[in-house]
Amino acid sequence: MSTELSSTLDAFIAAADEGSFSAAARRLGLTPAAVSKSVAQFEVRLGVRLFQRSTRNLALTTDGERLYAQVRRPWSEIGDALTDLRQGAGKPAGTLKVALAHTVGREYFVPMMEAFVRRYPDVVPDLHFDNRQVDLVAEGFDVAIGGGIELTDALIARELARLRIVLVAAPAYLAANPVPKQPADLVRHRGLLRRSLGSGRLVPWTLKNNAGQEEVASVRPVMVLDDPEAMARAAANGMGIAMLPMPHAWPFLERGELVRVLPAWYADALPLAIYYTSRRLVPAKVRVFVDHVIEQFKAQGYAARFKAG
Repeated sequence: MSTELSSTLDAFIAAADEGSFSAAARRLGLTPAAVSKSVAQFEVRLGVRLFQRSTRNLALTTDGERLYAQVRRPWSEIGDALTDLRQGAGKPAGTLKVALAHTVGREYFVPMMEAFVRRYPDVVPDLHFDNRQVDLVAEGFDVAIGGGIELTDALIARELARLRIVLVAAPAYLAANPVPKQPADLVRHRGLLRRSLGSGRLVPWTLKNNAGQEEVASVRPVMVLDDPEAMARAAANGMGIAMLPMPHAWPFLERGELVRVLPAWYADALPLAIYYTSRRLVPAKVRVFVDHVIEQFKAQGYAARFKAG
């Protein structure tokens, strides 16, 4: 493979990944003009337009999308193989593209990175924070951390924790309102409701307890949000009762900004897991990152904390 083709493929894939020539240039250590010129030469060589360009946007054309889907993963695997050869067989090295949710990522996983980069200085974690579920293969991610990503033959999931969703409110709110004793009491309370990002529908308050009872609770809606961190902050400000996944509730509970409501009742959420592609040869950088996260998750006791009843 010629050096020219290698550099143009690098430029094309980086521009498609990042959605701009400027971001691709920063990633590749080049100027935006150099990346743009390389992509333009690639288009001339192929005889097709790969990007639609405007002053604000850079979007793949239909031909560009087809080429990107065909070359993104194989090119990444070739890069991994060459990196392994340069660094020594099996030595973790290279950029590691990771998708994770905002709050869970910042609160629990970013603190794990200092020990990881100290142990593996040739691996550069490239963290992308987003509350949506990503397509690892199509979007070129090495790893994703979250819940509910659809498993296919191309993916492997390692469970990190079983999650519970719990009822919480600010101490000031409970001081000013009768404390609920059972789920039926919630109808007299203000509630912060969550809208599902996937379906756009309101998430019902379906509660259960360890005795196997299940009830659907009703509240007086005071606000609807689609972000659990925003819900936690609204609840901490005394706006009402919220149902929050334990990873989002825990920091506020620990600081005393929120307290549990009806602690015997909860809802189950999809497990928190770490996902990666099921390639025949998993790159060393992915293998050690997955192992590190699982090891740290156990060491910090997060699994037990997130399933607190």
